[in-house]
Amino acid sequence: MRHASFIARTVFVQNNDVEAACRVLNRILGKEDILDQYRRTRYFERPFEFRRRINFERCKAIYNEDMNRKINFVLRKNRNDPFPGCL
Repeated sequence: MRHASFIARTVFVQNNDVEAACRVLNRILGKEDILDQYRRTRYFERPFEFRRRINFERCKAIYNEDMNRKINFVLRKNRNDPFPGCL
């Protein structure tokens, strides 16, 4: 049975393996976008750069949502014609 390697943002160090704990912590921070937020706020972001970044993130989210919908459509099972459009 695998034990939890972290609870909330507290990372457990097992068998004095600090490097593995650091990897777990970095993975947690990366998934929650905390590192990206830190990198963004390290320096002043000019207004046009802020608008450009926000617009890019919106476009990326729309694109990812659309692609995920298409992939899920193609991968769904138990449909009448598993390969629509093919002869």
